[in-house]
Amino acid sequence: MTEARTTPLRRHPAQRRSAERVERMLDACAEILDESGYDGLSTTRIAQRAGVAIGSLYQFFPDKRAVAQALALRNLEMFGDRVSSRMRQGGYRHWSDTVGVVIEIFVEMQRTVPGFRVLRFGDVADQHLLDAGADNNSVVADRLRAMVVGVFGLPDTPELARAFAVAVEAGDAVLKMAFRREPDGDPQVVTEADRLIRGYLATYIDGA
Repeated sequence: MTEARTTPLRRHPAQRRSAERVERMLDACAEILDESGYDGLSTTRIAQRAGVAIGSLYQFFPDKRAVAQALALRNLEMFGDRVSSRMRQGGYRHWSDTVGVVIEIFVEMQRTVPGFRVLRFGDVADQHLLDAGADNNSVVADRLRAMVVGVFGLPDTPELARAFAVAVEAGDAVLKMAFRREPDGDPQVVTEADRLIRGYLATYIDGA
């Protein structure tokens, strides 16, 4: 499974107070993204919003891209934890039952998680923000594939890896369309994203 290997931090916070300060910076970054987008983001604004000295920010982050990268990684972990938690609850008789769950969690994060609608997993800043060796959607696809393979005991083949990569790209595009049409996501377009992904993956999983 592709892991997010790139670290944006100059140094990791060794004390709880430092870790809390970094989290305030990430929260401030998310708020500014919602208000002004990535172009409106700056280290000065992040430091002011977080209530820290600019020098304190530079102790941990070299620039605004690094702060956005850390926030994108936090988004990825949040998304992965929520999907994994739902899958661990069980009750899914077929792999396709999880497609709706993944989309539901993604849509809910778009609606409720500060900064996620703008940054999501980092494409607004860099296609390789999560991992220097893989594009952002590939990192997401690999994590989702690993969870589904683990839960349902599917054979993890190169063909399945490619299918998940294509499914995530297609789903991402359709869900962007849903949120362009309505602020909270056009439910009919969200349903189409579900249908598209289930049908496409079924040709590689059920038809294998």
